[in-house]
Amino acid sequence: MQLISIGQFHKVIEKYLYWLSLPSIGFTDILEIIIISVIVYQMLKWVQLTRAWTLFKGIIMLLLFALFAAIFQLNTISWLLSNSLSVGITAAIIIFQPELRRALEQLGRKKIFSNIFSFSAGEYEGRQSAFTEKTINEVVRASYEMGEVKTGALIVIEQNVALGEYVRTGITIDGLVTSQLLINIFEHNTPLHDGAVIIRGNRIVSATCYLPLTDSMDIGKELGTRHRAAVGISEVSDSLTIIVSEETGAVSLAKDGRLYKHLQKEELVEKLQQLKVDDTGNADVFKKWKDLLRNEKSEK
Repeated sequence: MQLISIGQFHKVIEKYLYWLSLPSIGFTDILEIIIISVIVYQMLKWVQLTRAWTLFKGIIMLLLFALFAAIFQLNTISWLLSNSLSVGITAAIIIFQPELRRALEQLGRKKIFSNIFSFSAGEYEGRQSAFTEKTINEVVRASYEMGEVKTGALIVIEQNVALGEYVRTGITIDGLVTSQLLINIFEHNTPLHDGAVIIRGNRIVSATCYLPLTDSMDIGKELGTRHRAAVGISEVSDSLTIIVSEETGAVSLAKDGRLYKHLQKEELVEKLQQLKVDDTGNADVFKKWKDLLRNEKSEK
């Protein structure tokens, strides 16, 4: 292979620097830079938590190799890389279809302005408006009373994403949330103890519901079907799911595809408080900002 001369190399570098040179920047250019930066940051943040992170690192290596081939005029390699790009994109879409679907679902259920600036419970589509302090206390009391006697339980709390397709797999209850009712549902050898309970607002809408299981490899083998189902429903919706282990009695929580294990009662109450609105149906906008900042810090 014959290397290019110093003069030719200098011309190639000048060509790339010319394309990288910035013209005069206006307000719209700054706005576009900010928007693109936020999008790229969110994409990287999502990719890093999935199997696609390995693929992304491979793509970066290929791009660097393509740049190397262009600088040193490796025409055959450049041709192979350019013609393989379309095939590679199609293959990536097929291989990582579950991750892409999950990302689009998360994007579709995000309500940025309503979550920050909403003052009315009506903007929560009527699902969270009835989730009050009393409901939180009943759910927490039932969870830890069942944990003490090692009664397994799976309690799904619906939020903005409707869970109608999973509600229909169970038996309709439509009863007010009370600790006694939850404990009776999950009591051993009762017809309703197997499966999940789905709560909408302050009412138990259905029991013995079937939930999708996660295929995440981060779930330990010591955890059973309940935990995999809890993470699975949190991956396809914005629901919050409480799990009571039948083996250890430990109370855990699944949200946004993540599992928070062995929660103390105060920690569970704090998580559920984020879903609460006051009795008049008004949400505290400052509390929303505080919760958003707290979640962002915890992820870091």
